[in-house]
Amino acid sequence: MKRHRWVLVLAAAAVVAGGPPPLAAQPAASGPARIKIDPDRVIGEVHPHVFGNFAEHLGRCIYGGIFEEGSPLADADGFRRDVMEAARGLGVTLLRWPGGNFASGYNWKDGIGPRDQRPVRRDHAWDAIESNRFGTDEFLRYAERLGVEPYLCINAGLGSVEDARNWVEYTNEAGNTYWAQQRRKNGRDRPWGVKVWGLGNEIDGPWQLGHKNAEDYAKFALEAAKAMRRADGSIKLIASGSSNFGPGADWVGWNRTVLDRLRSEIDYISLHTYIGNREGNLEKFLAVARDLDDRIEVVKGQIQAVRVGNPKARPIHIAFDEWNVWYRTIAPGMTESEIAATGLEEKYDFADALAMGMFLNSFIRHADVVKMANLAQLVNVIAPIFTNKDGLYLQTIYFPIAEYAKQRGHQSLDVLVESPQYKPDEGRPLGYLDVSATYDPKARQVFLNVLNRSEKTDITARIENAAGAPSGPVNVWELNHADLKATHTFGKDSVVRPATRSTSVKASGNGFEYTFPKHSLTILKW
Repeated sequence: MKRHRWVLVLAAAAVVAGGPPPLAAQPAASGPARIKIDPDRVIGEVHPHVFGNFAEHLGRCIYGGIFEEGSPLADADGFRRDVMEAARGLGVTLLRWPGGNFASGYNWKDGIGPRDQRPVRRDHAWDAIESNRFGTDEFLRYAERLGVEPYLCINAGLGSVEDARNWVEYTNEAGNTYWAQQRRKNGRDRPWGVKVWGLGNEIDGPWQLGHKNAEDYAKFALEAAKAMRRADGSIKLIASGSSNFGPGADWVGWNRTVLDRLRSEIDYISLHTYIGNREGNLEKFLAVARDLDDRIEVVKGQIQAVRVGNPKARPIHIAFDEWNVWYRTIAPGMTESEIAATGLEEKYDFADALAMGMFLNSFIRHADVVKMANLAQLVNVIAPIFTNKDGLYLQTIYFPIAEYAKQRGHQSLDVLVESPQYKPDEGRPLGYLDVSATYDPKARQVFLNVLNRSEKTDITARIENAAGAPSGPVNVWELNHADLKATHTFGKDSVVRPATRSTSVKASGNGFEYTFPKHSLTILKW
């Protein structure tokens, strides 16, 4: 989680106060739309870890969200049962912890052993008090109970190589070593077997405790990676990619250096992106996909560059391990303590729900390289689940994520899209229809995901399938609402809900026509 995120929101799509007035969005061009699918044109597997999530010691994400000792809604371990049920419904596959900015000042040894004997520390990342009552064993027990894979992020800010190596030993060692014995004393005999480890969080950012330049970070991460792999050679490692898009920041250069120095040790490089809609301009807001795609392509090219000429080079993928809409609870010039005081309790509207489809369409289109993504965060803090002491409600963004998650493990397809275009700003034009598609070869089913970014125009498209027209009805999942600002709250979270139906289509040749309503997200399955 980054300070001054308001300047992030992707270079060309950022909405920064005091900038030039926006250009008016152009009306939809005339002419038909066309979507062509071919199940043989496979991009790659939609990896289950693309539907990961993130939990940081920040606001009410952990305490009062995931974990609330003494609550009638919590189980014997202090885990909120209602949150756990909602997380299962969301389709979460992977959970990242403990941060975020918090990780860069966190000593994992403070969070093990009897809870009443753990030290209370000041969290200097978010200017808060950390009780350490929720630590490594609590997190790993929660992930196990939830049925998700854990992802631990080491302290690459103020921490040491030895700290990182010992943490792997504590969680994964089967022998009678010191840290394995400490784990057993704390109630866990067999190893936790944590396979996914992050080599720090946003270390390129000057807001980060222990901020480093690219060379210094690469030196530290390389030594940490070697030491951690000697503790367990089966782990997967994620390098901290650039998250600094402020003035003068060289995110391309940071990633180039990190990939060049760590290419023999890492399995992923991370990317983070938060977006905002301060102007209330839906079409410009959803045009962020253009820059999102570009960033992924740039980093994909950088990965290819460090592997060229070496057929035995270690495969490296992208972990988009922080992404979401975030702009209401942050403003220019806010300090970490001011940001933390808001709890980052963003209240999402229908327009934000549409942005979930935009993000996930991009990840699916890049399924060959994006093999992990973590929505930030799980509960209360910029999250799809929101609690109080009596219960919870599901935010608008919950529903598209849960539906897309049903496509994990599918084959992503390279789709031809011809769509009316618009020009939301001074950048290049883009189509109103934002599309991805997946194929489930076992069930022989096609899933077509279509976001209509037009605020005012329904768009009819001819949908063609090289494998033939649908052999039966088409199942429709549609998220739409007349009010782009519609929100949810306690006892009222059915305002923005998807509609589902089965519809017969009139096939002609190898395809059919379908009309995608204005400002809608639609998933067709046949």
